[in-house]
Amino acid sequence: MRIDLHTHSSRSDGTEPPAELVRLAREAGLDVVAITDHDTTAGWDEAAAAADGVGIELVRGMELSTRHGGRSVHLLAYLTDPTDTDLLAETERVVAGRRERVPALLEKLTAAGFELTAEDIERATPPGAVTGRPHIADALVARGVVATRDEAFATVLGPNGPGFVRRYATPLLDAIDLVSRAGGVSVLAHPWARSSRQVLDPETVARLRDAGLTGLEVDHQDHDRDARAGLRGVAEELGLVVTGSSDWHGAGKADHELGCNTTDPEQYARLRAAARDAAAAAGRADSTEARR
Repeated sequence: MRIDLHTHSSRSDGTEPPAELVRLAREAGLDVVAITDHDTTAGWDEAAAAADGVGIELVRGMELSTRHGGRSVHLLAYLTDPTDTDLLAETERVVAGRRERVPALLEKLTAAGFELTAEDIERATPPGAVTGRPHIADALVARGVVATRDEAFATVLGPNGPGFVRRYATPLLDAIDLVSRAGGVSVLAHPWARSSRQVLDPETVARLRDAGLTGLEVDHQDHDRDARAGLRGVAEELGLVVTGSSDWHGAGKADHELGCNTTDPEQYARLRAAARDAAAAAGRADSTEARR
């Protein structure tokens, strides 16, 4: 069984619609795929219908934007109750912050001498998506300012770039609690990649486990061999689930092909069992089977 638990559609910063994501996952030989768009469930229904059509198991998820110790940390939330009002309200707050950042970011880019318009950004944003920095990066690529999204983030849109504007993100501990109360389970996304490693040492991860964290995304393209080995050791010591995934964005992210990293079936079974326990503890009527 081949399982990929982290992918993005055009409902956030991926380039393909949810149905196409699912079709390509099946074509890539996956048996299970999770849709984990940033702070939104907007692609769930389309992805579920497509999964039924092609015969692949779909895991409904989100990648939540959180902050801890002054650093950006991403949290994968799986199998939450889609009607939970607290979690929905928080994701809407995060999405509003992303939307409101665009004019300020555009103003900073203009002041720095970059030729970019609101119309350029609108053209780069797929239908149904909330405009975010990846779409602005795509607009910069289309303008010929940079060659790729990665270059845009490295030189223009990153924390040290002329176009960086901070936005609201949920405190990490609050996000873990929200996911648990919504009957779901949480996994730290690429925890030892980028700047998040600076605030996610083993002692911190232990505290997050005690607060309700279920697992660590260990096998990820942004983790080298040493990082993977270290994280696997932390997960084993703390009894956390270990996941692996592609973090696929379609054409929006190179070297993240569907299924390039996968989750062991035994670890996936642990994740689903934890989700059943979380749903029961939260008093949710829906079982994990009902949300497949």
